[in-house]
Amino acid sequence: MTKILAITNQKGGVGKTTTSVNLAASLAASGKRVLLVDLDPQANATMGSGINKQKVKNTVYHVLMGNEEIQHVRVSSPQGKYDLIPANRDLAGAEVEMVEFSQREARLKTALEGIASDYDYILIDCPPALNMLTLNGLCAAHAVMIPMQCEYYALEGLSDLVNTIKRVRNSFNSTLRIEGLLRTMFDPRNILAQQVSDQLQKHFGDKVYRTVIPRNVRLAEAPGFGLPVLYHDGQSKGAQAYLELAKEILAGHHL
Repeated sequence: MTKILAITNQKGGVGKTTTSVNLAASLAASGKRVLLVDLDPQANATMGSGINKQKVKNTVYHVLMGNEEIQHVRVSSPQGKYDLIPANRDLAGAEVEMVEFSQREARLKTALEGIASDYDYILIDCPPALNMLTLNGLCAAHAVMIPMQCEYYALEGLSDLVNTIKRVRNSFNSTLRIEGLLRTMFDPRNILAQQVSDQLQKHFGDKVYRTVIPRNVRLAEAPGFGLPVLYHDGQSKGAQAYLELAKEILAGHHL
């Protein structure tokens, strides 16, 4: 069965897109069929997958507007060895334009139904906001992955996000659950980061992934080359961490 994961956090700069791109590449490297949906108008996941957002003719925007079938929009990322539904700046106007649509929160879910069986995993890179685009991602997903830095402001934002997920589950998607919390940009020498990490494990238990994504120069460099870090420097700590995350996810799903 296809597993659809929304990767989201309303706080920006937490490694959300980095996780989307590198987890997609790591799952693909593990032999899984993977689709990455870029639902962020900044289109960083598109660029990080080696696809020029300025040159793509059709994007997820055209899918949400009903102007194009999703199978005609997907492209292959030769750099990441997975498929991609790209985005560009056009997506910024989608939220306003979707106001008049019926079932506007389910546009992505309906579109994905036509191609879901082609994949083992579909990852949705949501924008850093709790808006209509993110709502589409949450309605389409089976579960949510929350990347977060170990800092106190992140804990405060996490509470808001958990409440939003509960509301979506009650109103739109009764099967939605939290897949896990991913600690990103982690520096074990930072006492505050360690304290917040301990709090997360205390409150969320096995919902916190064992894998921790470290601060890593190679991870920061890779998007500039349009590459997942696995193909930029596969021996780096960042690449190895995302491979471990993929293994952890696969073990959890018994695949």
